[in-house]
Formats: sequence, structure tokens, C-alpha cells
Amino acid sequence: MLGKTAQQMNDPFRPDAARYHGGLMRAMSLLPAYRVLLVDDHAMFRTGLKMVISTAMPDTEILEAGSLEAALSSVAGDVHVLLLDIMLKGLNGLEGLALLKRRWPLAPVLVLSSQDEPETVRLALSRGAAGFVSKAEPAEKIVEAIQLALGGHVATVQAFGDGAVQQRLTPRQCEVLSLLHQGLSNKLIARQLSLSDNTVRRHVQDILAFFDVASRTEAVFEARQRGLIH
Repeated sequence: MLGKTAQQMNDPFRPDAARYHGGLMRAMSLLPAYRVLLVDDHAMFRTGLKMVISTAMPDTEILEAGSLEAALSSVAGDVHVLLLDIMLKGLNGLEGLALLKRRWPLAPVLVLSSQDEPETVRLALSRGAAGFVSKAEPAEKIVEAIQLALGGHVATVQAFGDGAVQQRLTPRQCEVLSLLHQGLSNKLIARQLSLSDNTVRRHVQDILAFFDVASRTEAVFEARQRGLIH
């Protein structure tokens, strides 16, 4: 028996044509609207940010890589936005930015870093980044920056100034909180996350302020009560 012709399958009055088009539409609906590649060498940070993006943008596929070398060698297909940390093991983010743009020329690159000094921001933008987002920003700001980049806009979001009200913990603060829960000191947290002692101290102070508590123990207890850690 000969196969069905395209004209037959496009006949809306044929039952098998309806099944064919229905199956095609279901398959198309399962495809992600966007693919976001996150390049960061801290697995816990990637996990936290992936959860944030997946919640805010459920039709997005988030790809992960712990280094530039891994991103370039293991990620296949198109990518719509790249999120790139600066402090990477091996080739750092600023040095490898051109390689990523050569591999995915149409995808905007957002530099996502705790090093948010004005000079660092200018350097990232001068090397072709579409925007810069501080890791000190709340999660919704990072998502907003991704959406701006998808719309073709420059997304440069730096840390909020003193006195601003923080509504949510940032992915980096969630990472620090998890290590506080494990009983690590500031010095050990700094070593684990490749941060300076001062940066960790600032994150701990922000976490205490967020929970409106006076000690690390109280912060961990409050986080448990809210279901943020287990």
C-alpha cells in the first residue's frame, strides 16, 4: 500500500490527518521557547539560578557548564542567551568572551559576576557583552536582565545601593546560606566560593538583615522555618 500523500494528510476531513496534525502540534508545544547557557564554576550557584529561571520562565531550557572549555566542547545547537561568570577556572570569562561570540554569534552574552566594580563592567561591555548583572542583585533582577537581552536590549544591572529594601535572597546569598547551614566559617565559605573574606562578610550581613536577626544561628533557624533550607 502506498504511503499517504501530503495532500491527503492536509485534508482536514480525514481522521488520520487530524491525528497527524494533533501529534505535530503536541510535539511542537514541548519544544522550549528559549535555550539559556549558564557558564559558572560553582555548581550550587548554577543549581540555585537554574531553579530561579525555571520558575520565572518555565518554557526555557537551561544548559550548564562549569568552564568555558566545557561550554564550547559539550553544548550543541543554538543558544539564545549566555550567562557568563568572570572568575572561572582555566580561561576566565573576559578572556573567553570572544570565543563564545564566535561560537554563538547571535546570542547575547550577559556577564554575571560578584566583581561589579565600574571598571569591570566597562571592560566586559567593551569586549562584546550585551550586559552586566551583579550577583548581589535579587533573583528577579537577573531574570529581568535575561528577558531584556532576549528582547535585544542592553541589560546592565549593578548592585543596589545602601538602604535599599531586598525582597529576596540572591542566588549567591542562597549559596552562602547553605554553607552557613553546614556550619562553615566565613573564611571557609570564602575559600569554597573563591570569594574574598570581605565579600562573604557582606553577604552574611545582608542575610542577617534579610531575616531581621542578629546571628548566623538565628538566620539558619529562620531559613528552616521558611522552608529555604532542609
